[in-house]
Amino acid sequence: MTTKLRSFLSVFTARPIALLGLVYLVTILVFALGANLIAPYAPEDIEPVNRLSPPSWGHWFGTDHFGRDTFSRVLHGSRLALLIGVGVVSFALATGVPIGIISALFPRIGRVLMRMVDVMMAFPSLLLALGLIVILGQSVANAILAIGVIYLTTTARITYGVTLRLREETYVEAARSMGASTLWMIRRHILPNMISPLLVQASFVFAFAQLGAASLDFLGLGAPPEIPSWGNMLAEYRIYITRAPWLLFYPGLMIVLTAFSLNLVGDVLRDQLDPRFREMLGNKQRR
Repeated sequence: MTTKLRSFLSVFTARPIALLGLVYLVTILVFALGANLIAPYAPEDIEPVNRLSPPSWGHWFGTDHFGRDTFSRVLHGSRLALLIGVGVVSFALATGVPIGIISALFPRIGRVLMRMVDVMMAFPSLLLALGLIVILGQSVANAILAIGVIYLTTTARITYGVTLRLREETYVEAARSMGASTLWMIRRHILPNMISPLLVQASFVFAFAQLGAASLDFLGLGAPPEIPSWGNMLAEYRIYITRAPWLLFYPGLMIVLTAFSLNLVGDVLRDQLDPRFREMLGNKQRR
C-alpha cells in the first residue's frame, strides 16, 4: 500500500462517522449496479392481497397501496439516484470548468460570462430548475440538465478563482515567456493543478443533486411516475403518512443518508487534498 493511499485511508479511520459514510456509499453503489439481482421482486410486480402490509420477513420494507414491494422499489430507486448524480456532476464539470478557465484567461470574454453566471446564481435554485423543466419537458435527461445548470455556476466560479491564482504562478509566466500556447498551458499547468478542488466540488454537487432530484420528483416534474425513484415514492405515498408511515420513512431515509454521506466524504476529500486543511489537521493531531 502506497504512502499516499495509507495517508488517505488514515483520514477515514480517524473519523469513524466519515468511514461509515464511505461504507454506505459503496453499499448503495453495489445495490444500484446489482438491483436486478438483489431485489427480491420486480419493482412493478403487484400483489393486491398484500397491499399496505407492514414490514415483514417477506417484505422487508412493507408493501404499498398496489402491493408492490417497497424494498425492491427503493433498490431500483438507488439506480436512478446514481444516474442523476453522475449526470449532474458530469454536466456541471463539462460546462463550468471551460467557462471558468476562459473567463480567467480572457478578461474581456470573462466579464460577460461571469455576469451571466451571476444572473443565474441570483435565481433561487429550485425556481430555476422548475422553469427549465417547464420549458424542456418532463424526463430524466431534462431533470439532469435542469439540476446541472444550477451547479455549473458554482463550478464555474470555483474554476475561475483557481485559474486566476494559477495564471500568476511563476511556472505559468515562465511558460508564457517561452512562447507556450494558451491551450498548452491549460493542459499542462492549469487543469492538473485544479483536480483537487474539482474533486471536492464534485462530491458536494453529487450530494445536492440528490436533494434537487428528489424535490423535482416530489413536485411531479422530475422522473416520470412509472420510474421508481425516491422522490416519486415520497410524492405517491404521502397520502398514507398516517396509515402506512413506513412507505415514506424508507425512501426519505435513503435521501437523507445519501446526501449526508456524500457531504462527509466531501469533507474528508477537502481535508486530504487541500494543503491548508491538511496543515490544520496535522497541527491538531500533533497537539
